[in-house]
Amino acid sequence: MPRIEQSVIIQAPIAHVYRIARDVEAFPQFMEDLQSLTVKERDPDGLRTVTEWVGLIREFKMTVKWVQEDRWNDETYRDDFVMLTGDMDSMSGYWQFTPEGDGTRFDSLVDYEYNVPLIGSMVKNLIKKKMTDNLQSTMDAIKRKAEEP
Repeated sequence: MPRIEQSVIIQAPIAHVYRIARDVEAFPQFMEDLQSLTVKERDPDGLRTVTEWVGLIREFKMTVKWVQEDRWNDETYRDDFVMLTGDMDSMSGYWQFTPEGDGTRFDSLVDYEYNVPLIGSMVKNLIKKKMTDNLQSTMDAIKRKAEEP
């Protein structure tokens, strides 16, 4: 199963960065590769959500859809997520926010499986590149939003 691990340092306090990351309804406003995001379920305490995502892959003029469950931990500043249904075979991982100096370290890990019969290694590498680019784009968008004056 392919794994993507990325990190970014954000020059903003952890509570501010985490608040932006938890405000998933706002993501389509500042993430250009996200067509829509709909909250389908939210526990009363807000720590568990089920969201429906529609992402854009502009190069191929196509969308990627999935529904994921997130479990937020306000004490450890962490989100563990798993895809419930969608265009991929599986996807899971976490976002971890950690204080670093005056800012915040944002670590993300994503494991995914996308099987297409007779798919070649070149196409698998392209899929991994698109998944990596998408994750980096998401992290960069949260960074830009958190660092706004």
